[in-house]
Amino acid sequence: MSESITLQVNGASRALNVAPETPLLWVLRETLQLTGTKFGCGMALCGACTVHLDGIPTRACITPVGAVGARAVTTIEGVTGEGSAVTVARAVQDAWVAQDVAQCGYCQSGQVMAAVALLVSNRSPSDSDIDSAMQGNLCRCGSYPRIRAAIHAAAQQLTTSPDATPPAADASPTRSR
Repeated sequence: MSESITLQVNGASRALNVAPETPLLWVLRETLQLTGTKFGCGMALCGACTVHLDGIPTRACITPVGAVGARAVTTIEGVTGEGSAVTVARAVQDAWVAQDVAQCGYCQSGQVMAAVALLVSNRSPSDSDIDSAMQGNLCRCGSYPRIRAAIHAAAQQLTTSPDATPPAADASPTRSR
């Protein structure tokens, strides 16, 4: 049964009439036409559907829209504009292109969202930090070495750029598995 639900998506309030058990992924893709977030496995195993809920990487395929509440939903489409996460996202996207990370590209929005969450909280990640933060995002093409190189390049850009903004005190994403 449908209910009136209001979500904060990419900085905008969105009133919806959907069943609360509907996966957030379907609301984003089908109702709001934000198709950058991908459906992969549907079981939170591949990370293609990664979005941020209040800056924390979250699998949209298993998150009921009724459980989102007042938390801010950020999709790959939402990491544009201004702000600390946007500065990080821009560095990640630039590094992705420079390192030629994408092969088939299907997992890339989830990979980028996970990388942004990592770099918002840790501007100087070790290989171990990267492996830990990215382990839930699978790439069937096997571009992991380039993903790691791109994250290091983005971190380098963020620490040397005069425009780099330090991470917000409340932006400390943790990984949920």
